Amino acid sequence: MSALAARHAEVDPSDLEWLHLLVGDWQLVSDLAFADLVLWLPTRDGDFVALAHCRPSTGATVHYDDVVGTHPAEGQRAQLQRSLAELRPLRSREPRWYGPYAVREEAVPVVRNGRPLAVLARQTNLGGARTPSRLELNYVEAADDLVGMISRGEFPAPDGTSGPRRGAPRVGDGLLRLNGEGDVLYASPNALSCFHRLGALGDLVGRSLVETVTELLAQAEALDEAMPLVLMGRAPWRTDIEAHGVALSVRSVPLLEAGERLGAVLLCRDVTELRRRERELITKDATIREIHHRVKNNLQTVAALLRLQARRVGSPEAREALGEATRRVATIALVHETLSQTIDEAVPFDDLVGRSLRLAADVASRGAHVRTVVQGTFGSVPAADATALALVLTELVTNAVEHGFEGRETGSVTVTAERSGDALHVEVADDGAGLPEGKGAGTGLGTQIVSTLVVNELRGAIAWSPRPDGGTLVAMDAVLRQGRETGSLVS
Repeated sequence: MSALAARHAEVDPSDLEWLHLLVGDWQLVSDLAFADLVLWLPTRDGDFVALAHCRPSTGATVHYDDVVGTHPAEGQRAQLQRSLAELRPLRSREPRWYGPYAVREEAVPVVRNGRPLAVLARQTNLGGARTPSRLELNYVEAADDLVGMISRGEFPAPDGTSGPRRGAPRVGDGLLRLNGEGDVLYASPNALSCFHRLGALGDLVGRSLVETVTELLAQAEALDEAMPLVLMGRAPWRTDIEAHGVALSVRSVPLLEAGERLGAVLLCRDVTELRRRERELITKDATIREIHHRVKNNLQTVAALLRLQARRVGSPEAREALGEATRRVATIALVHETLSQTIDEAVPFDDLVGRSLRLAADVASRGAHVRTVVQGTFGSVPAADATALALVLTELVTNAVEHGFEGRETGSVTVTAERSGDALHVEVADDGAGLPEGKGAGTGLGTQIVSTLVVNELRGAIAWSPRPDGGTLVAMDAVLRQGRETGSLVS
């Protein structure tokens, strides 16, 4: 929409944002009016271009093909220009024919701060014309009020709520019309059903909605402070009402004229099942985080036991083997600690890798000062790959420090990461002694662990090579999993 506007006209960013707000909430108007809505933007050459199009979910559409980016017909252009110039809605005297259907058209100027920005075409398909019901009459009257607000720059509300977030009610879910005092003028059958399930018996017409609901919530422990404003139609907000095991989502759209509030349109929806599922998901996420926390604690206990055992072992080789096992367990525990602090099954790996590599270098350096540098970004890594990747990097840095800087006081290890979607390329370079001449990376346990994890867990490849200016370069490619997959190395 922004690109289309920039291609055909010069629109101030604040005015364009107003049009975005309108388009973000005009499904409400379209459903109430049983009409297609087309937003026509004046162009540089004096014509109009269709910037956006909305079809009603309550009635038959006029345009089965997409009209965005097109220009109006010659007979329609004059009406759009006149509405823009006179700053008032104009309804055509005679229906216009679109194929086999007769269509009633209305041009409505879209105004902001007294200035016209565009024209909203309201097009109603008359193909199924019949005597309207009471519900349809109230829908159309509410739509007329909102269309008038658009022409005066009073709709949409910049601080209001819109969109389908968390079960936002729609026109068909339930509609109430209130007067300026908050009394119910009309309640659709679906709206009555919603409030009957909440416990409000009898007809709602003529009753104060906020008083009726307050009686039902007398025993509630916590109430939304915005609820009275919404139920009286004083603010363009949303609130949830819960009583007797039923949850309703209610949205208020105040109806204004010249800044004076005349009444309001309230939309309501029974979201009991939706809120129950949300609570289940919250409980599930909390349970998963608690599991990661407990696994981390258990792994730290195992690491502590290994350290105690290492102190009581007389053999240097056994003590070194237990120390390496302790470090690997601590690395896995660090991954679970990070997972316990996030709301999803993904690890912000850049934070984790810096901590784990510094720890690995300090433990393996045996008094030497080795600097670890991380370049590039790993991004967010799925939990199923985070443990294997952390172990691989820890082993590579540890091997570089232990075997590359033996007998030296200083050195550096640089880890470079390049992420492109699910593909990850990592290089670990050190300025140490390099690979033994005539030999490869070796066949030690650390190298075997790295090779196995890269091939089997990370679905990649790894290679060791000498650096031209001294030291060793390890290049690794991996393919990370997508989405919230489970089945990490330690599960």
